[in-house]
Amino acid sequence: MTLADQTAVFAFLASREPNVTRIDTHAASVFLSGDRVLKVKRAVKFTFLDFSTLDKRKKACEAEIEVNKPYAPQIYRGVVAITREADGSLALDGKGAPVEYAVAMARFDETQTLDRLADKGGIDDALADRLGRAVARAHGIAPVMHDVGFAATIEDIIAQNDSELSGFPELFDAAAVAALTQASRKMLARLRPLIETRERDGCVRRCHGDLHLGNLVLVGGEPMLFDAIEFNDKFAVIDRFYDLAFLLMDLIERGLGSAAGIVLNRYLSETGNDGDFDALALLPLLMSLRAAIRAKVTAARPNRDAAIDKQARAYFALAERLMRPPPPKLVAVGGLSGTGKSMLAGALVPHIPPLPGAVWLRSDVIRKALFGKSETEKLGPEAYTAAVTAEVYAALAERARRILAAGHSAIADAVFARARERAQIEQAAPAAFHGLFLTAALDTRLARVGARRGDASDADATIARTQEDYDLGDLTWEKIDASDSPEATLKRTLAAMKR
Repeated sequence: MTLADQTAVFAFLASREPNVTRIDTHAASVFLSGDRVLKVKRAVKFTFLDFSTLDKRKKACEAEIEVNKPYAPQIYRGVVAITREADGSLALDGKGAPVEYAVAMARFDETQTLDRLADKGGIDDALADRLGRAVARAHGIAPVMHDVGFAATIEDIIAQNDSELSGFPELFDAAAVAALTQASRKMLARLRPLIETRERDGCVRRCHGDLHLGNLVLVGGEPMLFDAIEFNDKFAVIDRFYDLAFLLMDLIERGLGSAAGIVLNRYLSETGNDGDFDALALLPLLMSLRAAIRAKVTAARPNRDAAIDKQARAYFALAERLMRPPPPKLVAVGGLSGTGKSMLAGALVPHIPPLPGAVWLRSDVIRKALFGKSETEKLGPEAYTAAVTAEVYAALAERARRILAAGHSAIADAVFARARERAQIEQAAPAAFHGLFLTAALDTRLARVGARRGDASDADATIARTQEDYDLGDLTWEKIDASDSPEATLKRTLAAMKR
């Protein structure tokens, strides 16, 4: 409901400079000109936001700057007043009394938002990796919020979804809506202790709240979050996994499952919080809620047509599918240095459900973390003693067990040259285990380790030659010929796993 006449203000902003572009949403009018953007809150009041008075709109503008500037300091500049001058004219930050306020922003290249890049096939593996890093950084600086009762927030979301999806019986079958609601409530009841534990542990934060691809943009080649929710804490004071779930769902819905798996794995690696392995149990519910919200919002769009209806149904179908994750499995990828273990393990991620793919555990990365090193920093010989190696393999198995206990799949990537190391990882998932051991000739392995740049592995030609003399013992895992291209190895592996 519109509660004030802003016509004169909008006309002033649209005409004060040549070639102004105006974009209207339900809650704001945005004016783009040159390298500058002015965003005015519309004088509206809905159940979820209230911009009905000038003072509320001013506070909302200030809140938008406060929330977004930490994420995107290059974009968000400040709040400016539109003033009524003595001669009756309007001015930007003039001497007269304020009649409206606007958020001042630096204009970015609108073609570089990630939704547009996704439409053009522009989200490759490298960008997905940077995206996971960007979200982890954003959550790292997000303020921790206490005594929020996030489990109750989820209850409310489930109830709202049920009510609002039921309002479109021509799109969403009533029995299907009821079944989705029941399944969501059942999963919430099971996961409530975990949700409450995470809140006590500081995982509920003042997050972005609307983290889909349209609210991410490349600035200087790096993904940057913008347009975070400032008007309703219910939408933004959430477990950071609920924030992440929106992005993962958006990627999955667009057919970018491989990118979603990379984002998840990079996020887990960057946060370095083993408690997040437990939180993988939340992803089916949280991603489903995000898909259901998209379904009802799409259905509520004005001027609905067949394409919009199809999109709404697709979101609802995804919400249903996400609530039925298949049983998890553990895949171990072994092989001597240079056989392409990590290349294969990374490629396998999107092929191992549940969505958005398996968690990739690398012994090389675990070893680096034990010594406080980044993935690509070199370690000395003290990091490769028998005792340290035993610790690395124990951590690998323990993390795999934890991930599978959360209902998610894992890929364990290590040499696994010794029978006891293979037995240890097998015991992490005795009922759902696939052991793969890659093979390749020494010349091939030497060429590959010599070509590595910026990789977590410290293995060089000397190590590769030394490994030729390893006694592998009784090797019961599936042997995979990895002597040719990574694509051929992946194809061969997927075929072997189906047998």
